[in-house]
Amino acid sequence: MADHDTLNPAATPPADAARAEGSEPAADPAAALQQERDDLYDRLLRKTAEFDNYRKRVERERREQADRAIAGLLEELLLVVDDFERALELDEGPDPGAYRKGIELIQSKLHDLLRKHGVRPIDALGTDFDPNLHQAVMHEESPGRREGEVIGEMRRGYMLGDRLLRPAMVKVAKA
Repeated sequence: MADHDTLNPAATPPADAARAEGSEPAADPAAALQQERDDLYDRLLRKTAEFDNYRKRVERERREQADRAIAGLLEELLLVVDDFERALELDEGPDPGAYRKGIELIQSKLHDLLRKHGVRPIDALGTDFDPNLHQAVMHEESPGRREGEVIGEMRRGYMLGDRLLRPAMVKVAKA
């Protein structure tokens, strides 16, 4: 009966069955873990490289988008520069009022361009001094004015949306 058990494949132990089929015995468990670790490390390196490439691509696209936006703004600004250059090439002529009106039109065009891009001036005169919006360059005694009131503007300040683009340079009243 012992001979009969060796011929029955169901009765053969798995290790003996593997040898009987001509394949090698099961690999060393340490080697299998080493192979799995190497595979995981390779996947980690690939994912890290993919992420690095993604980060670089996003940064490049962001830079290109910003450059396109700046280029568009500069093209519009150059139209105003052209108008100023044409105005400077002309003589005032007999009617200085007409020349001034031309310069005011160019200024208006420039202010419209700034407004179109979200830039708005800071109204400083008559307001209380705010160090977040104003840069005090002078203090002056001014009877009839309250302490800290902005009484003069040397340079206009501007906001870009809710962000300060440039503070207003102001003269502030002292009591």
